[in-house]
Amino acid sequence: MTAYDDLMAFQRETSALGQIAGRLGWDQETVMPRGAAPQRAEEMAAIEAVLHARRSDPRVAEWLEQADPQDDVARAQLRDIRRSYERTVKVPADLAKAIARVTSAAQGTWAKARADEDVAAFLPVLQEVVALKREEGAALAQGGNVYDAMVEDYEPYTTGAQIAEIFDQMRPRLVALRAAVLDKPAPQALTGKFDELAQMRLSQKLATTFGYDLNTGRVDKAVHPFSSGSGLDVRITTRTSETDPFNCFYSTIHEVGHAAYEQGIAPGFLLTPLGQGVSMGVHESQSRIYENQLGRSRAFTGWLYSQMVETFGDFGIADADAFYATVNGVHNGYIRTEADEVQYNLHIMLRFDLERALMAGDLQVSDLEAAWNDRFKADFGYAVDKPSNGCLQDVHWSVGLFGYFPTYSLGNVYAGCLYEALRVAVPDLNTQLAKGDTSGATGWLRENLQRHGGLYAPRDTIQRASGMEPGPEPLLSYLEEKFGVLYGLK
Repeated sequence: MTAYDDLMAFQRETSALGQIAGRLGWDQETVMPRGAAPQRAEEMAAIEAVLHARRSDPRVAEWLEQADPQDDVARAQLRDIRRSYERTVKVPADLAKAIARVTSAAQGTWAKARADEDVAAFLPVLQEVVALKREEGAALAQGGNVYDAMVEDYEPYTTGAQIAEIFDQMRPRLVALRAAVLDKPAPQALTGKFDELAQMRLSQKLATTFGYDLNTGRVDKAVHPFSSGSGLDVRITTRTSETDPFNCFYSTIHEVGHAAYEQGIAPGFLLTPLGQGVSMGVHESQSRIYENQLGRSRAFTGWLYSQMVETFGDFGIADADAFYATVNGVHNGYIRTEADEVQYNLHIMLRFDLERALMAGDLQVSDLEAAWNDRFKADFGYAVDKPSNGCLQDVHWSVGLFGYFPTYSLGNVYAGCLYEALRVAVPDLNTQLAKGDTSGATGWLRENLQRHGGLYAPRDTIQRASGMEPGPEPLLSYLEEKFGVLYGLK
């Protein structure tokens, strides 16, 4: 056995333990008894302590020093292991364990506070989370920018300043498009009630239509839809609303995009650093291109319309063209996950600026609700009506995911680049989608992006797949064209 072989064997065991920790999180969000939360917090803290000890084991440094990579894959494995090790050893084990314990408890506190519309009940534990994450960020940054250290966990080799520059390019055109669209008559809204069991049945059909392998995955319900796992166990959740089946269907398609990425990675990378998505921005590019450019296209919504008629009967939308307009309706709303393509990134920019301020100490947790409400009114023109539609709507901060939010918009930017290339590579794409056949698109994405897992750096992954340097222009052009035609602006 060589040093490289020893390191990879150790790494696979560590990755397997990480998957177990992820399964505990899945269980907590789906089927865990509510009363088990205090015990689960201890369980999560215990396994995090084991993982931290393995990730900071001095033998990893020795193996890294002695390893002699023989090919590009081995060099990429060592690159990622070294990066992870160097970050891990900067964070004291007691701090890592404390973060795991507090965020596990905070997740339950957030869920109850959200249900009760009680911000005050959540703020004390959020204050603990923020303090611990600032401490972690300072340890990682070692005198550098704390927020940049947070972002590095989700989008390697990217800084807050670089993200801000992209957002500054996007904001004026998004604001202008939003204003122009909302000045036009709104399309017909969906009305009536839709059986939730029937929604879940169609949701499962949509999942397989987009290539989700139920032999190594499953679809469940949760408060906040998510995807978890990698390799041979990749699970997704969705949610239902009796009056809004689109929430269920497009949450499912979105999460399938994440899951398909994980299921599509080359089997030889299983339980190694390369055996998972390279970044959350690239991950989001898959979920967003599945959900929006494919799932909300005129071609695919024509097929989905027929499926809804078959499932629910006459639900008040006259034809496929009207249905396409309804699916893509731009309207005022509070919820990020329900936002249309035109306004979604404005929701992200709000969160990005607030969490940067929290990490910098420029915004105190006690002032978060007021800051959120003020920014929302400035950006969207109307006031937040209740906390669950405001600063309590997302789970991310309760579980310490600072630096995660901007990757959603980076994913949209990346998806814009990929879609431009995909339309050239699959010229009959719309013909296929109109039949409910996504294989041309999903096959292209699997071959050109998904199978590589973490082999290349995030921006390199997008550039290799799309043939272009990642930037916001393809996304903005796509949005202006699509909604310009839909709303008679062109």
